[in-house]
Amino acid sequence: MPIKIQSDLPAKEILEKENIFVMDEKRALHQDIRPIQILILNLMPLKEETELQLLRSLSNTPLQVDVTFMMMSSHESKNTSTSHLNKFYLTFSQVRERRFDGMIITGAPVEQIEFEEVDYWEELTQIMAWTESHVTSTIYLCWGAQAGLYYHYGLQKRRLPKKMFGLFWHKVSNRKIPLVRGFDDMFLAPHSRHTEVPAEDIHNCSKLTVLAESKEAGVFLAMAENGRKIFVMGHPEYDRVTLDGEYKRDLSKGLPIDLPKNYYPDNDSSRRPLLQWRSHANNLYTNWLNYYVYQTTPYDLEGTPF
Repeated sequence: MPIKIQSDLPAKEILEKENIFVMDEKRALHQDIRPIQILILNLMPLKEETELQLLRSLSNTPLQVDVTFMMMSSHESKNTSTSHLNKFYLTFSQVRERRFDGMIITGAPVEQIEFEEVDYWEELTQIMAWTESHVTSTIYLCWGAQAGLYYHYGLQKRRLPKKMFGLFWHKVSNRKIPLVRGFDDMFLAPHSRHTEVPAEDIHNCSKLTVLAESKEAGVFLAMAENGRKIFVMGHPEYDRVTLDGEYKRDLSKGLPIDLPKNYYPDNDSSRRPLLQWRSHANNLYTNWLNYYVYQTTPYDLEGTPF
């Protein structure tokens, strides 16, 4: 089944060329089923790139997924055109009376700033509080996961000696939990961050269950409240060349940056990176949509208390 998006969203043409089934509003009106309503709070600076990555990740499911993009009203985006935002994005005030089956809160390049110093922190805390009564299951990604762990459980982040950057091996911890169903014992996933929530703090929080972690990169995947809150510390949605772009951008700026680990063949940055994490990334989002959204959400979202 397809992803439902606006007819003229730029990502639509790219997804169709990749043989990903997308459906515009007109065709969706003729589908006599209730689509799964997913809200994406996109905090990344290159919003169109993140849109494409997340829509790819959500496309591998037999469910019809209706995606709504949301932006922060308390922050001015400098890397995405105002016309794109006005056309394809809503603000919190425009969605706060609605209910959603699932939500994704992305990462953001603000991890080296204290949470309370981020210009949209107050608005973000309002949104995270709102999810408790208006969203069936929420995925928090990278900095979004650190923010969620801090807001909901008081877990502090800490600065790393150097950027956690590249592909890292992770081991599945709780195979019986449906979110990691179909995962291999060990799998690669991308990380790109300067901070972390210490693994011991996550393990010591009785409300959290760790599902996958790395000896080198720490906890990758944890959940709470039987999947109502899911925390992903890396970037499984990244495309083949996303880390490559970040590496070459930092080099061009003269910033200290190591080669991304386990990424380039023979550690040669002139060679095309190998795509080694897509199947597990797709599996993660498919399991989330099936077991924690579709299987648990009420048919009538409006007026149904959580």
